[in-house]
Amino acid sequence: MSGKRVLIAGASRGIGLALAAGFLREGAQVALLARTPEPLAAAAARLSEAFGAERVQAFPADCAEEAAWPAIVDNLNAAWGGLDVVVANVGDGRGTQDALSDAACFGEAWRMNFTTAEVTARATLPLLEASGGSLLFVSSIAGLEAIGAPTDYSVAKSALIALTKQMARRLAPQVRVNCLAPGNVLFPGGSWDNKIKNDHERVARIIEATVPMKRFGTPEEMADAALFLCSERARFITGACLVVDGGQTVSVF
Repeated sequence: MSGKRVLIAGASRGIGLALAAGFLREGAQVALLARTPEPLAAAAARLSEAFGAERVQAFPADCAEEAAWPAIVDNLNAAWGGLDVVVANVGDGRGTQDALSDAACFGEAWRMNFTTAEVTARATLPLLEASGGSLLFVSSIAGLEAIGAPTDYSVAKSALIALTKQMARRLAPQVRVNCLAPGNVLFPGGSWDNKIKNDHERVARIIEATVPMKRFGTPEEMADAALFLCSERARFITGACLVVDGGQTVSVF
């Protein structure tokens, strides 16, 4: 990844932050994007100290807002002359257990889990076409099977997998488009962290019963898989959905 120009949306914590550190460790330049300025600034400061401020940029913005993107793209073009890798990582698995949530809840889940990725892809695609780069969507195993996750979240993540396959077919061989489907990932402040605080024993039983590897995944393990998909070692892989879930799902994709 030496010298590669990378943008990660949803990069202030969890998988996104691990992705940023992973790409930087491999020699890339990384732009972090997130909605909330304070944690984004803190993450950028830590990464700048570890890897050099000249290799890190940060943009506080809601990536579902198309109006935010022209300034981001202009800044990246001015600083780096383009992009080689884009990772659309924004998502939120919180929701109700209704069979079909009300219109407001469903719309918000769709915006958070699909529109963010759609708009990110549309805004950055010209840069990836120019560089012959790679686009990665972060979906979820909830988009593959009915595993008890909220319906609206699961539907949006399933749509991301479909978007991956459609774009990959139409953009090959110039741009590779792939998807990562994480399983249960534990990190501070994440949904599983909150569930553990509320009922540690119940969560332990769930993981023991449903995950053959008998544990949570880590953000770093998700980042390792994502780095592979975005690297030259995966240069013949496009339109794929890589499941990283400790064996929890049984669908073949």
